Order: sequence, then C-alpha cells, then structure tokens
Amino acid sequence: MTDPASFRHPFRAYTPAAYTFPLPEGHRFPAYKYAGVAQRLTGRLPMLDTPALRWADAARVHDPAWLRRWRRGEVTASEERAFGLPWSPGVVERARRAAGGSLAALHDALAHGWGANLAGGTHHAFRDRAEGFCLVNDAAILTHLALEEGLARRVAVLDLDVHQGNGTAALLAGETRAFTLSIHGERNYPFRKETSGLDIGLPDGVTDAEYLEVLRAQALPALEAFRPELLLYLAGADVLAGDRFGRFALTLDGVRERNRAALSWARGAGVPVVTMMAGGYNRDHTLTVAAHASVVEDGLEVFG
Repeated sequence: MTDPASFRHPFRAYTPAAYTFPLPEGHRFPAYKYAGVAQRLTGRLPMLDTPALRWADAARVHDPAWLRRWRRGEVTASEERAFGLPWSPGVVERARRAAGGSLAALHDALAHGWGANLAGGTHHAFRDRAEGFCLVNDAAILTHLALEEGLARRVAVLDLDVHQGNGTAALLAGETRAFTLSIHGERNYPFRKETSGLDIGLPDGVTDAEYLEVLRAQALPALEAFRPELLLYLAGADVLAGDRFGRFALTLDGVRERNRAALSWARGAGVPVVTMMAGGYNRDHTLTVAAHASVVEDGLEVFG
C-alpha cells in the first residue's frame, strides 16, 4: 500500500494482489498478472488493497441463497466446472475483494472523474450462476447501486473484452437506465450470446485499424446517443494477438489507442469512468501485464 498524499494527482488504484487462493499446478487462470500489474505501476499512482464488497451489495443482482451456498462451499462439481476454478474460501474472498475494488473505484470516479480497479470486469457472472472465472458481476452491481442510490441517472457499460459480457447483459436486461455495449468475437465464448443494448460481433483476426474503426464509428456514437452519467469500462487485454482464449490480432499500440479513445470520449463528455481489467491470457505474460497496466497509464495521461 502506498500513501496517496505523496503524489501530486488525486488518482489511485485498487489491487487484490495480496489475496491469493490455491490453484492446481498448471491451471490456466492468470494469477500472475495481478501482482505484475501492481508492480509495473509502482511509483505512478498510489495502490491500495481492495476492500471487501458487502454481501448485501452483491445481493443487489445475485440470488442471496446462491451467494450463501458459495460462501459455505455448498457447490456442485458442475458449478465448479462452469466457474473454472476449484472452490475454496480464498477464491470466494478473492472474488469479493475484486468486486470491492470496483466499488471503491466508483467513488473515486465520482469524486475525480476516473477510478481504477486492477481487477474486476467479471462479466460472465449471472444471477445464480458462475461462469468463466466470474463469481460476482461487479459491473451489474455498480450499475444497480449507482441507480438505486441516485449517484447517476443513466449508466453505460462499455465492454471491450474479447468475450461478450453475457452475464452483464442478462442482469441489466429491461433496465432502461442502463446501456450495455459489447464489442466481442462473434465466434468466441460464450457460444450462446445474450442480448446487450448493442452487440458488435467481429470475426477472428481483427486488426488494430478494423477494431478502432468500429469503436469510433459505432460504439462511441452509441454512447453519445445514450448520454450516460457514469461509464464502466471493461478494458480486456484478451483482444491482443497471441491470447490463449482470444482470436483477435490487436497490437499493444492498438490497445492503447482503444483505451485513449474511450477515456478521451468520457472526459470530453464530462462522464465519470471506472476502469476494470477484465480478461487477458496472453502466451507472453509480459504482454498481458503491459496491456492491463496500459489502461491506467492512459488514464493518467487523459485525466491527469
């Protein structure tokens, strides 16, 4: 943890790097990246441990009985398989901490225009179902909390992970004050897509220029038309070429241009923005870390 008073700007980031859980040898979950991103950003801004999300806030969008079962370890083998991680008290606490970082970043965004969580973006979690390393859906929780507590009258979720935010789309369906926008691989997981406010499915092999054209010509105008008062930005690093679970071909320069386009739009429109890491599983671990750290570096550039 670093002292915020030692920096000349008001921004800080939240990291769950201190909260680990047991994993089988060779498991595909990229646990390395959380400590890696925090280390890369050391000296750029204060980094605070993520606070724990209150279970009552998780219950804003998730079934309370289902949450209790996960807290007690009363889960089935098929539920574990869908989640993708073995149950342990640590994995549940880690999920709670990751989402708590997003909530803390929300309050920073409302105070300073931008808040950063070095985790989160757990967009595959449904009301009573965990999928794809996602147990609690922080974007949906923040959206409901902001709307119910009068922090914003309209909330947009800009999901730029390579995988569709199916859980977020389902949890926010029918909420006219929320707008979910997903740019994702049309042929990639999840193979049964939900319906977002705007879904832009792209083919395999998409390049920087093709992706950025879609972002600027379709996604940002859609945000402009919705006129959100809060933006939740899932800055997935799995759009990079070489990702184990992505099929796009973006470069790190392309990812940074994507970040700056989204963040610059938010600043220009006067919309507070929360950035969350979402997915990133590159075969080159240093590239995963660099891409995830870049959204914070770009945030400091745009808002600083």
